[in-house]
Amino acid sequence: MLTTALHFSHTLLKEIVQVGDTVVDATMGNGHDTALLAELVGRTGQVYAFDVQEQAVQATKHRLHELHLLGQTTLLQQGHETLGQVIPDTTDIRAAVFNLGYLPKSDKHIITKPDTTKKALEALLPRLRPKGRIILVVYYGHEGGADELSLVNDYCQQLPQEAYNVLTYQFINQRNQPPILFCIEKKP
Repeated sequence: MLTTALHFSHTLLKEIVQVGDTVVDATMGNGHDTALLAELVGRTGQVYAFDVQEQAVQATKHRLHELHLLGQTTLLQQGHETLGQVIPDTTDIRAAVFNLGYLPKSDKHIITKPDTTKKALEALLPRLRPKGRIILVVYYGHEGGADELSLVNDYCQQLPQEAYNVLTYQFINQRNQPPILFCIEKKP
């Protein structure tokens, strides 16, 4: 059976993330992706996780504490557009994941924005290791969501094929604007 965009994003991460890697959760939300990444990188790896909402940071911190995964994570209550200021230029990033839209069960007016997402992508690409991946799951069924989807789609289409492979994954016959997954993979 075909898997959802969210589950496929986890498959794409599990294929490449190894113990000791440095990875990014650009939108920590309720901490599900942060926990997965922390488990994959192990105690010798590092997860940088970003979110602007205290509610997200607290939920993620609680989840990681319960799973004994806090040691390999840096939780930042700030936007993903600041990752270039936080993560050293010399850091090799194996993977990054974004869930674009709003935090489930929270204020639907607090959403990710095209300009901050673009800034985050521009900071990640030079740090991305060969064969590394940036995964964006775009939830666009809310006000402002179509603009961010357009930005991500245009940005990905303009990446040079000599340097990157880009995949999209979506269900095209479902109601209610199911999320669309984009995966940017840096060529060796």
